[in-house]
Amino acid sequence: MSAPTVVTRFAPSPTGLMHLGNAYSALFTHAAAVDAGGRMLLRIEDIDRGRCRSEFEAALLEDLAWLGLDWTQPVRRQSEHLDDYAAALTRLAAMDVTYPCFCTRRQIAREIACSPSAPHGPDGPIYPGTCRHLSVAERSARIAAGAAYAIRLDVAAALDHVPAALAWVDRAQGRQQAAPAGHGDVVLARKDTPTSYHLAVTVDDALQGVTLVTRGADLFAATHVHRLLQALLGYDTPAYHHHRLITDADGLRLAKRGRTPTLRDLREQGVSAAEVRRDLGFG
Repeated sequence: MSAPTVVTRFAPSPTGLMHLGNAYSALFTHAAAVDAGGRMLLRIEDIDRGRCRSEFEAALLEDLAWLGLDWTQPVRRQSEHLDDYAAALTRLAAMDVTYPCFCTRRQIAREIACSPSAPHGPDGPIYPGTCRHLSVAERSARIAAGAAYAIRLDVAAALDHVPAALAWVDRAQGRQQAAPAGHGDVVLARKDTPTSYHLAVTVDDALQGVTLVTRGADLFAATHVHRLLQALLGYDTPAYHHHRLITDADGLRLAKRGRTPTLRDLREQGVSAAEVRRDLGFG
């Protein structure tokens, strides 16, 4: 029996112009597919309608073509697949592993500030579970009254539905034991954003048949949550490779909202795509 085809994906958000860090990630993902005789998909993660813009998507496609990359069509845009995320949320709700959270960010910050011993996760203090213990009647009354709320994953309840030992394989760091409880009850959807990064990428990777997820080392910790969601939703677990991050001269991670030179800047300065590829290690 032949080995399954390796399928990778480059999944940028069109919230700004591409810089060298984005280019490295795209080139890394493309190389992983080509080296394995597989294929790369392109997914546009445009759920955040407040920050995502069509002109940034157009520029992104231009930059990828300039770098000499290609991908399997069609391009998946998250904003066109909201029903997929809603269906996943419905399945999780039926398992009784989600709950509505009525806390504002300010209220959460205030509660954490009043509790010096508040547990911390990879991204800082974790949600204290304030709304987890509300009764069904109180939840229903607040929703009926029009209160805004987010949908959170009840991690403790979710862990009761899955095998005790959840793991994944990272090509850079080996076999990993999933510990999603360290992230607390993460948000899966908000009123103004019908899905979260955690839920959307888990659903997308499964529906697109991605077998190898390549992304920056800054997203390594998120895999703990994604592994739990995969188990709850009955999805296969892909392999992972969290690559290094490209930093500036001060050792700071490149960011779209910083003063990082963009690929468009480099083009206008006369830098060639071949030079960019070589400098990033893909010459």
